[in-house]
Amino acid sequence: MTNTNSNSSMSKSQPLPSVPFLDIGRENAPLNAEIQEAIANVCKAGYFVMGPECHKLEESIAEICGVSNGIGCASGSDALLLSLIALDVKPGDEVIVPSFTFFATASAVWRLGAKPVFVDIDPVTYNLDPAKFEAAITPATKGVIPVHLFGQSADMKAIGEIAKANHLFVIEDAAQAVGATCNGQPVGSLGDVGCISFYPTKNLGGFGDGGMLVTSNDELAERLRLLRAHGMKPRYYHKEVGANSRLDSIQAAVLNVKLPRLEDWTVSRRRNAGSYDEMFRAQQLNRYLTLPVTQSGMRHVWNQYTIRVLNGLRDGLRAHLQESGVGTEIYYPVPLHQQQCFQALGYSAGSLPETELAASEVLSLPVFPELKIEEMQTVVHHIARFYQSRIPSVTTQVTPGVMTNA
Repeated sequence: MTNTNSNSSMSKSQPLPSVPFLDIGRENAPLNAEIQEAIANVCKAGYFVMGPECHKLEESIAEICGVSNGIGCASGSDALLLSLIALDVKPGDEVIVPSFTFFATASAVWRLGAKPVFVDIDPVTYNLDPAKFEAAITPATKGVIPVHLFGQSADMKAIGEIAKANHLFVIEDAAQAVGATCNGQPVGSLGDVGCISFYPTKNLGGFGDGGMLVTSNDELAERLRLLRAHGMKPRYYHKEVGANSRLDSIQAAVLNVKLPRLEDWTVSRRRNAGSYDEMFRAQQLNRYLTLPVTQSGMRHVWNQYTIRVLNGLRDGLRAHLQESGVGTEIYYPVPLHQQQCFQALGYSAGSLPETELAASEVLSLPVFPELKIEEMQTVVHHIARFYQSRIPSVTTQVTPGVMTNA
């Protein structure tokens, strides 16, 4: 755990510096020369789509996920869509998904003419509630897509047992969770297929869109490879109608440079999350905020550090932090079952109470690997100031340079 004491000479009277929600530049800058060389090598070779760099990345990600196959594709969203196609989802089928997630989890189902069935979340982890999943199964249910939200695995033991008993497929949406584990087993290896995103804001982010499918089912892997390239094998011979969803070699080259640093970045994110916990408890702010929890047996990789702001104060706190120069984000302000495009499914207000409550209370704070201890102290200081203006008993001791441990 990082020591939250600081020897900073910053005076209390000086204005505190701004804190970005995410600073990708800090991550990329030390790797710039190596990345430029890797890109130059791709340009020199002229193999811009599914070249040797892509094959190297596929092998590396498969190893991290503990599976035998990695299949690169154009995005995490495409990974979900390709998985559903490969598992023969058709119009009229139902696929159970959480509503508290990024849009792609459900839109992939909808695009195939199938029905996304939204179920509620565990209010502690924000992940799919296994009991709600089981209760939503009907004769039309084909499978389930649990999401490892914010970097923590869903309860895959319970979900897997329910799915197996009902002969359902399991697609892991691991877009935010590469490197996370559940009871010692890597995410991506816990279902039929796992879907990973390399969008630049992810823990392992490229210079644009990119994705990966991971599976130990060799037959499924072969079909996914076929589907990502127009269903074509050999060239100009099409066994079925696929898509154009190939990973480009420049993205793979960048990711190959970054991948050896992923574990160090994960350790830093975990340390930052622990430091936040210490600071909030030292200030007793956990009386007014609900801090994120890592469930037993889970290795959390902290794609996001997400607090719950109680008593209807979330938007006010966010505005205060924005005015103070602290970046935040809300994942996700409108649950999917309440999105306009899914109105035809007939969900009413209150139908998923834990999801709707979370959407009104969650607030994600900066947690990126290069975040400095002084910056975290600044974040907590401004949060304490917000509550001090409303609750006189709250003190503001978390000024950079004077922080004390809990």
